[in-house]
Amino acid sequence: MFFKNPTIDQAKFTELKSNFPEIPGYPTQEGMKVPAGWLIEQAGWKGKRIGEVGVHAKQALVLVNYGDGDGMEIIRLSEQIRSSVKEKFGIELQPEVNFI
Repeated sequence: MFFKNPTIDQAKFTELKSNFPEIPGYPTQEGMKVPAGWLIEQAGWKGKRIGEVGVHAKQALVLVNYGDGDGMEIIRLSEQIRSSVKEKFGIELQPEVNFI
C-alpha cells in the first residue's frame, strides 16, 4: 500500500461527516482513522492512469507502473493524489513507502 490511513481529530471527522455522510471512520486513541483508499477513490483516482503509471482499478492504495514508467512518475502521481485529497477533504495523506 502506498499511503497510510490518516488519523484526524473528532471535530474534523464530524465536519467531514456532515459533508460526506458515507465517510468511514474508526476510533483510535488519537482520534478517528479514515481509510486512505476511500479518500483516494472519492477524489476520483481509482483506476486513473497518467502515461505509464496509475492507480489500480480495484485497490486505490496501489500505484501501478504499467511498463515504462519511472520512479519520478510514481512520485509525481502520488503528489497529485495527495494534493487532490487535501483540496477535497482537508486531509494530508502520508506515504507508507520509503523513498530511497
